[in-house]
Amino acid sequence: MKEKKTGVLLVNLGTPDSPKVSDVKKYLREFLNDPRVIDINPLARKILVNGIIVPTRGPKSAKEYKKLFAIGKGSSPLYSYGVNLIEEIRKISNDKFDIELAMRYGNPSMDKVLGKMRMANYDQLIILPLYPQYASATSGSIIEKAFKIISQWWVIPEVKIMGQFYDDQRYLNCIHNRVRKTQLNNYDHILFSYHGVPERHVDKVYLDGKPCKDHNCENEINKDNKQCYKASCYATTKHIAELLDLKEDNYTTTFQSRLGKTPWLNPYTDQTVEELAKKGCKNILVFSPSFVADCLETILEISEENKEIFIRNGGSKLDLVPALNDGEDWAKCIVEMIEDYR
Repeated sequence: MKEKKTGVLLVNLGTPDSPKVSDVKKYLREFLNDPRVIDINPLARKILVNGIIVPTRGPKSAKEYKKLFAIGKGSSPLYSYGVNLIEEIRKISNDKFDIELAMRYGNPSMDKVLGKMRMANYDQLIILPLYPQYASATSGSIIEKAFKIISQWWVIPEVKIMGQFYDDQRYLNCIHNRVRKTQLNNYDHILFSYHGVPERHVDKVYLDGKPCKDHNCENEINKDNKQCYKASCYATTKHIAELLDLKEDNYTTTFQSRLGKTPWLNPYTDQTVEELAKKGCKNILVFSPSFVADCLETILEISEENKEIFIRNGGSKLDLVPALNDGEDWAKCIVEMIEDYR
């Protein structure tokens, strides 16, 4: 049987083209106007984002991105790691499939990259959102955007979407590879910090009409919460804790990067860091398992902002476990996952 000509598209969140205020504002407008990110009345969202958030946050965010681009030596680390990862995957895969990188917001855009892939006339197209845990605002948005683009093609190939992989042992092993068990003895507590989402986002997952808090998401994955972001985050923590032989009272699952005044998933990372310091914890280690590449949320929010909070309240050391980034083990993991779908 003739092997199918396969194209694979990896998609991550995105980044501004530069730390200039104009580029950051452009990125924020595209990002925050996504109805899966801010899920309110379209007119209210437009006024909120374009009239309030972007004008006020744009200059502040530009300062943060300026620091981030400096760390990345003129480039966004998220983008650089993505490019390097693609090259590593190409080496490992021995040209069994074509692979491209796109960003949901910013460049390289999904429109441009999928347009290029359309011209390759693939028999099969595999799309991998680079999010281990499904959320409507992340994987859901990528999938929706891909379908909108592909639906305009006259010839639509076989399309496969790779789902969440938080429980894939290969992904978990890659996280395990980033830290040695002996290192853990140097820390009083371990944090597993995930990107937050509004509580209403996870409440929408449930078809029985009950809110997320009624589905035991902190303790188990079941038939009702299997697509719940909160449940998959807690499950990820438990999987990693088992690999590291951690005791339950030695680690905490938290959520970061909240925006606005509506309730987001908690406990919040910044508040937990402060509480741990005040309780006498001197050294803590932070994993960020929802981020496969280090970015603003890990490099600056965790390693700078939360570290400052921790030390200001009596802590001594806060260390961040590196993300999977462009590691060879992570590239091999992706190749194997793709092979499972071919």
